[in-house]
Amino acid sequence: MLHFIVNLNASSGKGREIWDVVNRELKRRSVEHTVYITKHRGHARQLVTSLTTGLIEANQKINIVAIGGDGTINEVVNGIVDFSHTIIGYIPAGSGNDLARGLGIQTDPVKALEVILKSLECEDASTCTIAMDVGVLRRNGKENRFAVSTGIGFDAAVCHQVQVSRLKKILNKVKLGKLTYVAIALDRIFSDAPTPVEVTFEDGSKRLYPEVFFIAAMNTPFEGGGLQLCPEASCVDGLLDVIIVTEVSRLSVLFMLPKAMKGKHIGNKAVEIHRVKKIELHAENPMMLHTDGEPLFLRKDMEVEIIEQKMRVIT
Repeated sequence: MLHFIVNLNASSGKGREIWDVVNRELKRRSVEHTVYITKHRGHARQLVTSLTTGLIEANQKINIVAIGGDGTINEVVNGIVDFSHTIIGYIPAGSGNDLARGLGIQTDPVKALEVILKSLECEDASTCTIAMDVGVLRRNGKENRFAVSTGIGFDAAVCHQVQVSRLKKILNKVKLGKLTYVAIALDRIFSDAPTPVEVTFEDGSKRLYPEVFFIAAMNTPFEGGGLQLCPEASCVDGLLDVIIVTEVSRLSVLFMLPKAMKGKHIGNKAVEIHRVKKIELHAENPMMLHTDGEPLFLRKDMEVEIIEQKMRVIT
């Protein structure tokens, strides 16, 4: 039995197109399933919380398939109550699709569905799923889990502007949605000022970075519609790859971004990569935040780490 969480509005209506294809295929194959259409921001989280509550008591496992973008997956991850009895499938329908890119999930909806259906035949879930790490951002007494990444500064500012940009809707309609990130990134390069940030590493050591452009904690290699910010990041190693970009001119960042599409920015003197389980950040000024591209309120203090639970994902 499959439970579909569907965001019809993903990528300005691409979610609806993909669900139509998947729905026809489910009917053709007579697959037993239920479908829940999200009605508003946060609805996918509510639906998943309801579906995954009480699984241990009932001694049941549940297969949830998300159709949407990275934002939809973020809500699903935050809604899971019982990781041990939940298996997640994903059919990407967003404009960025960084999780799908990082996990090698098919973007063709029929092929992605085929992989999910084959997984139902597996007697041992470990043979057709991965035990994926899940990160958490803590700030001001609140928590937000993430599957792809979390960040402060420039990358978070881009995520904020993408969410409200009319350009995204226009480019999505011509299937060029990921160019939204590029266009907005070019704008933010020249409008965002760097901020001093003190970083506390898991061994207790502290370091003050006087001019931080952005810091991102990556669970997978990709962010922002295909930027390989941390090319060697792995979502199954129990660690986060943290990229710190500091003391860099705007012009240098402008030339760095195209290189980041192929991970060729690594080695630049303005770029540091740290592999950690936990990290704490204190910014001199409030900075923009995001988890999986979903914007959060500005904060000075935050803590990021990998949680103990693993999320079973069909790949």
